[in-house]
Amino acid sequence: MSEKVKPYKDSQLNKKEQVTKMFDTISKEYDGLNRVISFGIDVKWRKKVVAIIAKTQPKRILDIATGTGDLAINLAETDAEEIIGLDISDGMLEVGRKKITDKKLDNKIKMTLGDSENLPFEDNSFDAITVAFGVRNFEDLEKGLSEILRVLKPNGTFVILETSVPIKTPFKQGYKFYSKYILPTIGKVFSKDRVAYSYLSESASVFPYGEALNNILRQIGFTNVKDLPQTFGVATIYTATKQ
Repeated sequence: MSEKVKPYKDSQLNKKEQVTKMFDTISKEYDGLNRVISFGIDVKWRKKVVAIIAKTQPKRILDIATGTGDLAINLAETDAEEIIGLDISDGMLEVGRKKITDKKLDNKIKMTLGDSENLPFEDNSFDAITVAFGVRNFEDLEKGLSEILRVLKPNGTFVILETSVPIKTPFKQGYKFYSKYILPTIGKVFSKDRVAYSYLSESASVFPYGEALNNILRQIGFTNVKDLPQTFGVATIYTATKQ
């Protein structure tokens, strides 16, 4: 089972409420800081996710934990007729809605406030579902994944893009140094919520990755589960299907 990390250790809120508050607070600065923190490589990772999804030719896509809509916007490059971006943070969604309007994609992408662990959709609703840098923020990982399996159509494709920990030297040591010292420092300097970026670093370090997450996906009921490490293993793309 997944290990749980609290964003705000002294808070009386549960993890879901804490995550919502955190992302509402950093929503305006999130995109810029994301590019700085990842050195812009996250753009390349998302393009790989889009390429995987595009091969399946989905008509209806759900992007969970869509945040400010980066992946949802990228997915507009596919032949999908409808893309729904769902997130628990209205602050993040507001930023995303503006980006979508600016790109004239309102007719294709809809942003929806909702909980990944209680999806407001019927069974077998989507041809493809994606989550980029969001599953580690689920309060109950197994429940969230079960909900995703429920709303995914049979033979549908599920793709996760998430941070992971490199296993090879010297990348493992370099990653640990960066996540422990550099990432929180960047957050302190550029963010009005200093705790948020410490949480993002801590949550990434304890979240199951590689075969550990593969096994959780299989236990939930997903099939054809594969993991594709990216950039020396600092992120991983997971692909799975529903029978």
